[in-house]
Amino acid sequence: MASNISQPRFKSQSGGLESLDNLPDSTSPSLQLSHPTENETTRICNQTSNDWRDALTDSQYLEESAYLLTVPLARNSGITQWILVDQSQPADKRTVLASCETFLKRALIRDAYGESEEVIAHGIASVYCESRLRKRGYASRLLKELSKTLPTWRADTGTKCVASILYSDIDPIFYQRLGWNPFPSYHLEFEANAVATPSATPLYVEDLAVLCEKDAGRLRSSISKGSTVGKTRFAIIPDHDHIAWHHSKEEFGGQKLFGKTPLVKGAIAGTPGNRVWAVWVHRFYRHPERDSSANILYILRFVMEGDAPTAKDVRAVLQAAQTEAAEWGLANIKLWSPPKALEELIEAAEVSFRGRTRMQESIPCLQWYEQGDGLPSSLDWVLNEKYAWC
Repeated sequence: MASNISQPRFKSQSGGLESLDNLPDSTSPSLQLSHPTENETTRICNQTSNDWRDALTDSQYLEESAYLLTVPLARNSGITQWILVDQSQPADKRTVLASCETFLKRALIRDAYGESEEVIAHGIASVYCESRLRKRGYASRLLKELSKTLPTWRADTGTKCVASILYSDIDPIFYQRLGWNPFPSYHLEFEANAVATPSATPLYVEDLAVLCEKDAGRLRSSISKGSTVGKTRFAIIPDHDHIAWHHSKEEFGGQKLFGKTPLVKGAIAGTPGNRVWAVWVHRFYRHPERDSSANILYILRFVMEGDAPTAKDVRAVLQAAQTEAAEWGLANIKLWSPPKALEELIEAAEVSFRGRTRMQESIPCLQWYEQGDGLPSSLDWVLNEKYAWC
């Protein structure tokens, strides 16, 4: 999710107008991480609404925020809300100096010796600091405290934590200075373009759990293969909970904006054992009746099941995505981090696209807790696709 520590807003999260002169320095030992009360969560949502509600109204955004705390990825303490506060202030009377949330994510690693292991990682999202409190170091202090806390957070799972990730919408140097190293942010863009009769088979909600299970199984068997010798591999598992989180957000927005939800969740083509499929999500940043230019169909995950996928099947799936985008008034389609083999097949399929490197939008950044420096030169972040974003 977007991070916002620079766009102008002015409303105290504590509900008061306390003088800046009375606020503690960002290095003060009195500052600590805490978790917001229900009232504090509502105030934070009111603060962030103007920046993150997309095409929703303020009240719909607050409703969506509460709803997304109930979906599978967030259940059973899958999501944790964090605030930086002065410990001397009582709950509900605190000035929230900075805030964020973290998602518990199942992951896989293969170490430099070829040993694979299922682990966890934490996804950091919604980093926010209200306008009058910015440039005082509070967001940095929040993240520094998280750096110390997250390696052992949710130790009750019995699975070790190896990393935290975030997606920067500001200059990634800010996060790099705090220990989150930026990784490549290349993607492909396709124009929306309706095809009369797409040849790929549509995917619906009931199709996804089985396909996600197959995809995760393929990842487990393949992560130990094909990597540079001595280079650690890391991947967020593309499980059904991640896909369902995106679709929950999509369906909430569709119902509020149009009174209906997108039913087609992707497309599949090819013969069993050698299929190609994509799972996507509709994202409405602006109401299509007013401005559709910013609205996007994101391909959450693009899968080539066998060793010999065909350009024909790739074309069929992408044409289905183009048709879906056109039918919902989305300007284009984005596919993050395609492997070289897929990009070559797309070229062979003669599907027009543009390659883009994101500079200040959803830049994937990672802080590594295991041996090594966690830089792209020594760590291979596998499947760095849109499904892992939240």
